[in-house]
Amino acid sequence: MNFISQWKAVVVSLAIVSSIFIFWDIIFTINGVWGFNPDYLLGINILHLPIEEWMFFLLIPYASFFIHYSLQYFFPKVQLSIKLTQIITILLIASSLVVALFNWDKAYTLVNYSFFSLILLIGIMKGKHLLQRFYVSYPIILIPFLLINGILTGSFIENEVVWYNDMENLGIRLFTIPIEDFAYAFSMIFLNVFLIEYWRKKLKLPALKTRI
Repeated sequence: MNFISQWKAVVVSLAIVSSIFIFWDIIFTINGVWGFNPDYLLGINILHLPIEEWMFFLLIPYASFFIHYSLQYFFPKVQLSIKLTQIITILLIASSLVVALFNWDKAYTLVNYSFFSLILLIGIMKGKHLLQRFYVSYPIILIPFLLINGILTGSFIENEVVWYNDMENLGIRLFTIPIEDFAYAFSMIFLNVFLIEYWRKKLKLPALKTRI
């Protein structure tokens, strides 16, 4: 796959996306939308966030979009049709905006689904071919996501590492994971993929290889 050839695009994209989500994280942490259990942390904080959280925004997105590109390498022809991609995207945008509109008083729900709708809109307008593949890879990415995020939110351990104020979300959880986290993860990972492809072309990097 020679993914190392894309390192410039990856670094720039991670820096941009991480900056957005870290800013969001700082605001929400200060306002008690979520927080962190000090029993599981080193105790080193930067701008109200534990150092572990800073590392999260580098390691988790990288691992996730690497899965996406690995699947593209091994199964280059596997993707949804343009028509199905459009239908799924329009339905997701519409339903997300409705949820955000009817939950404007819940900070995580409002911001998360509004941002999710924006990312999907950008995707359908500027990166439809990326969504065709990402809709296939995202369910695979969710397998390690469920394990890792499940542990962070309290599955398999005595207390959660990350706690959520349920007054600021829908209060719906899959196992211990707030339902909003699935849209949050989609936005964070797909935005990285979108920007990697943008910067790959901008920097005139070599095309990624495929196995077939």
